[in-house]
Amino acid sequence: MKVLITGATGFLGSHLAHAWVQAGHTVAVLKRRGSRTDRIAAYLDRIRCFDIEDGLERPFEACGGFDALVHTATCYGRHRESTIEVFEANTAFPLRLLETATFFNTDTFFNTDTILYKYLNAYALSKNHFAEWGQTYGEAGRIRFLNIRLEHMYGAGDDASKFTTHVIRSCLANVPELKLTPGEQKRDFIYIDDVVSAYTLLLEKHQTLGRAFLPFGLGSGQAVSIREFVELAHRYAHSRTELKFGALPYREGEIMESVADIEALQVLGWRPGLSLSEGIQETIRQEQRKLL
Repeated sequence: MKVLITGATGFLGSHLAHAWVQAGHTVAVLKRRGSRTDRIAAYLDRIRCFDIEDGLERPFEACGGFDALVHTATCYGRHRESTIEVFEANTAFPLRLLETATFFNTDTFFNTDTILYKYLNAYALSKNHFAEWGQTYGEAGRIRFLNIRLEHMYGAGDDASKFTTHVIRSCLANVPELKLTPGEQKRDFIYIDDVVSAYTLLLEKHQTLGRAFLPFGLGSGQAVSIREFVELAHRYAHSRTELKFGALPYREGEIMESVADIEALQVLGWRPGLSLSEGIQETIRQEQRKLL
């Protein structure tokens, strides 16, 4: 199968690219010219890279079209990007690609019916806006659009700004203290390998799916408190870090519970393979290997 991936230099995209190259798929990536390719360096010679700056039509002309376009590129606005820059990355850019192939969109669990965190407003609104465009195109029969609402993904090598990565690396480094909220918020944590297996199943089956707009929740299907995640990471890292729960207040409009409805994936035969304890331990093992 021929697949084009956006965001392949990021955490999720690089894992998908690696898995699908290994499986024998023809993989191309659409990236910015200045993007670091460290995460895909080991198999860079087995994929085709195209720079956005050279025009969005280039990969389609060079490869003769694709069976699926998997959109994992995103802009959170954490690096002082303007609202226009967030909109361009999360709405305008994928909208330009929308009519090209079966479209796998990676949505966010922040798109809920609650008040959005202030610093994520532009991000969440832009992601939600594009998902609505995808639904409009899909229901009009113009494209098959799979909207994958991804919950709290984690794994070794993720960005240091991510909560799970920050907690695990802090525990491994035995920092003196880790200031946290009370930790009663519940999240649906899912290990990266399970995310990849779900995407792979959808890639294999998408052409047999009848409807043109298909929403999928992707997580473990279980909500676990932030406190439990932190305490498990602390225990398995054999950490001496002092966990200071309650040292930080909840954010305004804090989402107190988010969990994936994974029924649609289960119907297709998917199940998460690792428990939270197993996933955290595997993440710690891989992070420790990088420190050696």
